[in-house]
Amino acid sequence: MKKQIKNFILIGFLFFVFIECIIMYHGFKEENVEADYVIVLGARLYGELPSPALQNRLDKAWEYLGTHKNSKVVVTGGQGEDEKIAEAEAMKRYFLAKGVEKERILAEYTSTNTFENLKNASELIFQESKKKLNVLIVTNRFHIFRAKMLANRFGIEPYGYPAKTPPSILIPCYIREAAGIVKSFLVDRPE
Repeated sequence: MKKQIKNFILIGFLFFVFIECIIMYHGFKEENVEADYVIVLGARLYGELPSPALQNRLDKAWEYLGTHKNSKVVVTGGQGEDEKIAEAEAMKRYFLAKGVEKERILAEYTSTNTFENLKNASELIFQESKKKLNVLIVTNRFHIFRAKMLANRFGIEPYGYPAKTPPSILIPCYIREAAGIVKSFLVDRPE
């Protein structure tokens, strides 16, 4: 019995390490393509101000949008209980302040998680165009693999453009993301 428990723990640990390797590989792989759309995934706000994780995503997306004037941006995220505005609204304000034209910004204000972010963003994109498009997903490094996996399920051709993860949340995010990948692999499916 003890040997079975040890084997189970060893297999679980190896599976966790395998998933973390996948997360890290995709998190450091910047795919600089000519994107039709850039999706910026929502993250926590402090009142109306972006958290460090969201600020890194916004700055990374601006890095791309500033030099790719034909790309549109899709900002995603609803309003959390302790947030004064929707995450998408804060992101829209950021891009408008940076000089991105209002016509280049699409916003969805209702999502509460990554699955909904990508579902709602893909619906906005396909309302404008029915063909399969190149879409750049901007999120923190730990989150790129799962975001691309889910985007594929909604008919998007996803590429990753990872933003740095703030050091203060680095370890918890990487650990939690492994569980998120397993959950998304098994549960998060389009209807």
